[in-house]
Amino acid sequence: MAMAGGGGLNRSSSRGQLPPQELLDDLCSRFLLNVPKEELESFERILFLLEQAHWFYEDNSVEHNPNLKSLSFKDFTSLMFKSCTALRPYIAHLDDIYKDFNNYKFRVPVSGAIILDDTYERCLLVKGWKAGASWSFPRGKRNKDEEDHTCAVREVLEETGCDVSSLLNLDDCLEVSIGQQRVRLYIITGVKRDTVFAPQTKKEISEISWHRIDDLLPASDDAVSRGVNGMKLYMVAPFLTKLKAWIATHPPPQYQKSEASAKGFFCSLVYPFRITQVNCFLNNLQTKFALTVLLNRCRTYSLFSYTFVHKCMLTRHWAVTVWKAKNSSSGSTPVENPVARAGSDAQHVDNRPGRSFRNFRFDTASILQSMEASFLRT
Repeated sequence: MAMAGGGGLNRSSSRGQLPPQELLDDLCSRFLLNVPKEELESFERILFLLEQAHWFYEDNSVEHNPNLKSLSFKDFTSLMFKSCTALRPYIAHLDDIYKDFNNYKFRVPVSGAIILDDTYERCLLVKGWKAGASWSFPRGKRNKDEEDHTCAVREVLEETGCDVSSLLNLDDCLEVSIGQQRVRLYIITGVKRDTVFAPQTKKEISEISWHRIDDLLPASDDAVSRGVNGMKLYMVAPFLTKLKAWIATHPPPQYQKSEASAKGFFCSLVYPFRITQVNCFLNNLQTKFALTVLLNRCRTYSLFSYTFVHKCMLTRHWAVTVWKAKNSSSGSTPVENPVARAGSDAQHVDNRPGRSFRNFRFDTASILQSMEASFLRT
């Protein structure tokens, strides 16, 4: 079946049968004929309704009847215009209607959220369903007469399963314009990395992961769309510079507590062995310098080696996947949250020093045990 103007079913599955007229009539009645009259006043609104009908067809009809053909939205729209009596008179103009609709979609305001973990070092990204999909912050188009923050809460819930309504601050938001489209993202802070995430919609999100902000590249003339490991970041890069500036002026609440804990730990570590003059790095939480001083002191007293210190550092993960779709007879299933396993997955280990004490932790028990053994040998 060809579209008006020569378009064919070039993006649809080559297998399966087209939906029967009975099913098309049901979709027309469900999504077009029983909606308020104002929803049918423009072709833009009509195609938004057809978009919902298309999602329903793919997520329900095709899912429960493998014999049905999976259709692109363009092909589905063509079938609906030909089968629905109210739309049939406009079939000759469908190509122009579809083109205008796509142009209109890129002008609809978008709202969503930048979800940060409790250290403000990682953000939550979602990956689209289709092959070659890019990563983005959870976000979506605003409905008619919908407030930005309401849209953000709804989209985040749909794409991640996380309700951020109680965490959203209207003043903490970033806004950029991408082409003719305004995108506003609210900054949500303090979300635990062991939070369970799972999309509430079918075939929209294929993966949810925590990503280190420092590993993502901000927008530039030569690298707008890709970050570490070649990840596609079309909808992420434009926000990174503003996000890092916001984080610089809004330190995480537990930072002061972490700093005090780090000082206390080093004092208890060095005092029994009379390692002095460490104030120079207790007040300067730069990991590389701190470890250099500590290692020099420790090597002098034969306490432990560079290798041991590296073993004591917490494993760092470039990206931590907390939900990923799997192809199975039962549909998409979540993967185990690796954060909840306390870093037991060794394939993402990165033992390089971080830029501050917030980037690592010590295995205190192992350190003290090794120091005690070394002390007894002396």
